[in-house]
Amino acid sequence: MDLKALSLLLVDDNQNMRKILGAILKSFGIRDIQEADDGLQALRILNGKEVDIIFTDLMMQPVDGLAFIRWIRTSTASPCRFVPIIMVTGHATKRSLDEARMAGVTEFLAKPLNARGVMHRLNEVINNPRPFVRVGDYFGPCRRRRIDHEFAGQERRAAAEAAGEDFDPEDVY
Repeated sequence: MDLKALSLLLVDDNQNMRKILGAILKSFGIRDIQEADDGLQALRILNGKEVDIIFTDLMMQPVDGLAFIRWIRTSTASPCRFVPIIMVTGHATKRSLDEARMAGVTEFLAKPLNARGVMHRLNEVINNPRPFVRVGDYFGPCRRRRIDHEFAGQERRAAAEAAGEDFDPEDVY
């Protein structure tokens, strides 16, 4: 896979993490890599440059990864609502992953990083892009890991509606 034409943005308040991730990405042939210390600096970069993929940390100050992702996905001023966003975090708890998924993250990458994990996530966003959906207040990539096109059973939404139950779309994710 030729990655030379990709433009990436790395958002992390830890310069060493940006250097490590940047070195891994450069080893794949990627040359157009922008860096930001936090979500606010990243927003300034995005207003002046188009990027293909964003890697962002979760825990940053003054604008953390969740606020940054929410702005990208929901702001009418966002120049890149559909850009794939890979969350890089050392805080991979169920709660933090759920919050990031609800903010509109595309993929996760847990620290410590390795080249295989980075390449796997790049491959996922490039070769298996998720469709974007709007459900209630959520806008972002479909949160289902995969859609089973061979499914022959009754859809949960139809079953709940037929039974007169309230359907919670969060139940399917």
